[in-house]
Amino acid sequence: MKINVIDGVLFKKALSGAAGLLEKNKEDVNSLNVFPVPDGDTGTNMSLTIKSALKQGLSVEENDASKIALAASQGSLMGARGNSGVILSQLFRGFASGLEGRADIDVKTLARGLKKASDTAYNAVMKPTEGTILTVARECGEFAMSISNEEDILIFLKKVIEHGNDTLNKTPDMLPVLKQAGVVDAGGKGYMYVLTGAYYALSGIENFEIDSREEQAKVEHDHKKSIDTDDIKFGYCTEFMINTKFTDSNVINSLRDDLCKQGDSLLVVGGDGIIKVHVHTNNPGLALEKGISLGALSDIKIDNMRYQHEEILLRDELSQLRNEDLESELEKKYSFVSVSIGEGVDQVFKDLNVDIIVSGGQTMNPSTEDIFKAIEKTKGENVFVLPNNKNIILAAEQTRELSKRNIIVLPTRSVPEGISALLAFDENASVDENIRNMNENIENVMTGQVTYAVRDTEVNNTKIEKGNIIGMSNGKILASGEEVNDVTLDLIQKMINDDISIITIFFGNNMEEERAEELGSALEEKFPDVDVEILYGGQPLYYYVFSLE
Repeated sequence: MKINVIDGVLFKKALSGAAGLLEKNKEDVNSLNVFPVPDGDTGTNMSLTIKSALKQGLSVEENDASKIALAASQGSLMGARGNSGVILSQLFRGFASGLEGRADIDVKTLARGLKKASDTAYNAVMKPTEGTILTVARECGEFAMSISNEEDILIFLKKVIEHGNDTLNKTPDMLPVLKQAGVVDAGGKGYMYVLTGAYYALSGIENFEIDSREEQAKVEHDHKKSIDTDDIKFGYCTEFMINTKFTDSNVINSLRDDLCKQGDSLLVVGGDGIIKVHVHTNNPGLALEKGISLGALSDIKIDNMRYQHEEILLRDELSQLRNEDLESELEKKYSFVSVSIGEGVDQVFKDLNVDIIVSGGQTMNPSTEDIFKAIEKTKGENVFVLPNNKNIILAAEQTRELSKRNIIVLPTRSVPEGISALLAFDENASVDENIRNMNENIENVMTGQVTYAVRDTEVNNTKIEKGNIIGMSNGKILASGEEVNDVTLDLIQKMINDDISIITIFFGNNMEEERAEELGSALEEKFPDVDVEILYGGQPLYYYVFSLE
């Protein structure tokens, strides 16, 4: 079998294969998490991201690989979850730009796309780290360019994949933390599944059936089984693509302003000759007229949400992001969006005047689209976003290019850092003053987390067995043992210093309040000069999340 050119039909097949093989092996990728904690979600994040890309790619009717790649790129951006998902979306973005409008893909075009994918992903990361998915993608891209004289795409891809796997196997030598954990880079492994899945599909080695319409949010939220549709204000979910030469930010912002008057749940994103529109409205015709004034329309989809169950579920998801206090239409200077991980923590953020709570955290990172929709529900001219997890920061930062607001993403890596940042906020201060003060507070917080090991490992010459309790701070495992409170006391003992005056502990949904109070009493006895506060956080997986200030 020989393939010299990939047209739109074959490209969709390759995209389905890439998504299918990654989905099939996402738990394998998840298991490569460096630390043996129950939050290894790289595979899940990458799979959900590529499913979003697949859904948009398959919606393109033309037999044009470049248009399919562009749609997939836009889908991956909106569906990006976690750092690995965001990087994968940038790989899609670069790949699409590398096709340069080619309806068919030959080896040279494919090589250029892989190289451009790597370049774009590197540029999107402020401090690229070698030994990660970036290294694997770069090596694949550079090697692809070096063998671009090959004519058969299948032979070409097989060679690129072999080189990529060789690079992946070397990642432990590039990152000591990988070598110590005895694993290769998870993101790099996921990327190789993407390339391999595409190759398998094109060569007929394995066929994949994957439902790109699958409700991705089911991993994050419980859905209603019965739905009340009486309060739907705008009844028609309207989606379409505009093929236009007018895709600069001024045009897109103007269209967004016009459509904002027509309804809600508005998304307007564009680039490279295409603008994607999603709006809930009572008059789809007016929305289509606005679009057709800019160019030819395609992929038009209009559903009556009072009758379409799938769209009602989407509306119900959006309603979960609404804050009942946001009834006023008045604009204000500041708004806040915060990612939260449990009902107790949710309430703390609400008490600190956070406008919108986005559910998410370990194992359930919200997507760029989730965060963007939350931002669009707020009324502030300046919107502070608190990711509260290092694996959500990149996805949050992607919202800057989607919104016309002034989006400030604070680099909060934990719930305590998010809370501390909010405590430094002054409504009467300028944006720059608040950014400076909030960042200072973030730097002054030490965060600890206590969970359990999901596999045997060895860290810093200490053997940890599956099921052991482990305590972590600043990305390092500092304590381990058999009993939760004992490990927590040991962890705090190693973290505390003479400047600490307050310890705030959130206990999770897997911890009894009585045992949490026992921990508080032990801390008060051990550190009589320190104030100790025990609060219900309700977070999953982590027995305790605490701050030292």
